[in-house]
Amino acid sequence: MSKRPPARPPVQERPRGGPARTVADLLPQVGGAAFKRYGFVQSGIVTRWAEIVGLKYAGVSTPESIRFPPGKKAEGVLTVIVKGAHAAMMQHIAPEIVERVNRFFGYAAVARLTLKQGNVAPRPSRVAPPSLKPIEPSAAIGEGLRAIADPELRAVLGALAAGVAATRGPPIVGDELASLVVTGKIS
Repeated sequence: MSKRPPARPPVQERPRGGPARTVADLLPQVGGAAFKRYGFVQSGIVTRWAEIVGLKYAGVSTPESIRFPPGKKAEGVLTVIVKGAHAAMMQHIAPEIVERVNRFFGYAAVARLTLKQGNVAPRPSRVAPPSLKPIEPSAAIGEGLRAIADPELRAVLGALAAGVAATRGPPIVGDELASLVVTGKIS
């Protein structure tokens, strides 16, 4: 007579569903495996490259990988793909890029920078969404300025408020503003 194993209680499945999660919570997990495959500890170095090195250098370079010594997560080698003849310029600022990347990580993750020449995909420019309601110079601006005793200051602030209200689109600052002034498009 053969002995039968004792009957096991049925395995209950984990309840499905749960609270809703935002897409932002799910995205780091989706790309996490791909980023780790190429040596990136955080996907942020790729997605925020323009913030780390600046728009000027981000337009001609992109990070390819970070390679760490075996068993360590520090003193790695960051490989950056650089467009054409910009490699010489990037080599001059390599210590600054290493410093900025380490500042981004919060520790000395990168010790050395390696440059490779190659094609860099153009980054899509981020355009600010249009304002939902246009700013109109209203009576509220005038009421706020009445409390200012100096008539010259009141007039200047009123002109500033009217200028801001008449402006369309995002403000132009930095290098873009300087280039528009040099070309004579803005005085």
